[in-house]
Amino acid sequence: MRTILSIFAFAGMTLSIYSCGGSSEPKKTEAPVKEEVAVVVTQESNELGKKIYNEKCIVCHMANGEGIPGAFPSLVGSEYLLTNKVGAIAQTLNGAPGGSTIKGIVYNAPMPPQVDTKEEAVAVINFVLNEWGNNGGTVTLEDAKDIVINPR
Repeated sequence: MRTILSIFAFAGMTLSIYSCGGSSEPKKTEAPVKEEVAVVVTQESNELGKKIYNEKCIVCHMANGEGIPGAFPSLVGSEYLLTNKVGAIAQTLNGAPGGSTIKGIVYNAPMPPQVDTKEEAVAVINFVLNEWGNNGGTVTLEDAKDIVINPR
């Protein structure tokens, strides 16, 4: 008899707990607020970006990032670089045909692909975005997620 009473008591408590929720309409939930997360470029990533720049990019864009007028554009204060970071990642991965005009200067030299992975591209772009007085922020692998690496 005690067992049966215990079961009814437990069932009654459970029912009362679940029925205290108010109306039977489903509760409206708000979309989660997307918090901005500061991207931290690790020392390891920055060193990788610097290494890649010094091995591959320095030949054209020079040690000071100023490039060679008429051949290779400057990366210092580059409007394209600072406003089209995803495009910069794509160019690093897939190259660029050349034939662009930047601030009235024509650059005809093509840029071959410089790196093989998105991780390498992100590292070198983050290095360039914050070198030579650039205050360009950062890019992440998430920024590069939709870039297709062309076959070579």
